[in-house]
Amino acid sequence: MQNYLEFNFKISPLQPWNEILMAELIEIGFDSFTEEIDGILGYIQKELFNEEELKALPLFENENVEITYTFEEMPNINWNEEWEKNFSPINIDDKVMIRAEFHESVPGMHEIIIQPKMSFGTGHHPTTHLMIQQMMDIDFNGKKVLDMGCGTSVLAIYAKQQGSGEVKAIDIDEWSVENSKENATRNGVELDIEQGTADNLGKENFDIILANINRNILISDIPVYVSVMNEGGKLLLSGLCFFDVDDILEVCRENGLELKKKLQREEWVSLLLEK
Repeated sequence: MQNYLEFNFKISPLQPWNEILMAELIEIGFDSFTEEIDGILGYIQKELFNEEELKALPLFENENVEITYTFEEMPNINWNEEWEKNFSPINIDDKVMIRAEFHESVPGMHEIIIQPKMSFGTGHHPTTHLMIQQMMDIDFNGKKVLDMGCGTSVLAIYAKQQGSGEVKAIDIDEWSVENSKENATRNGVELDIEQGTADNLGKENFDIILANINRNILISDIPVYVSVMNEGGKLLLSGLCFFDVDDILEVCRENGLELKKKLQREEWVSLLLEK
């Protein structure tokens, strides 16, 4: 079991900066959060924490928000067990449910069943919700699909369930890769899952690329995604706050992508683009 640090972030004003802070904290290794009345509690493995990285986050330089924090080391308990205790099913537009095996099935809803370990992408975050909403309107039948930064592989699993051909899922985190393999088996689908980054992408091409990551990685990797997309292929992006959209769209236009659909949930945005 890993030793964790608990950070108590006080944020003024709270909205929309609490969600934005969580997005930045995820980039430096924080993996779970609890929302408070005046801020958030954030958790990170002790061995991953670097205070210089924390202090260098862009939000700490933003004049529109004041953020202070304290932290303490947490008792050595089974955090994965605690995560499971607090995992609740996710209902997306009364059409798709993401649930654990210990939740009851709901008749008439499409289900994705996952083991709720502490990897990003359980469906609770608005960006995962937005990605599934976008995917509901896309024809996956026979398409070759890539899920970059797959987390629990919820998106890859859903794509396969919707009739995709080959589906590749890639994540930089070893825990996410192992959890993805478990979840693929749990849902009775076959995925090509590997650990890595966009550097893993070679000469194979894809019809649909799903990337729910974060602004900086997307800006860096969009040219790579385009290079492995078939003509007429679709790129579905999220992990973006509303103020990231202009920068992302500029990179997309430079790489020959056309915006087809934009969805927003709270401060978060998903973009569907076509080559």
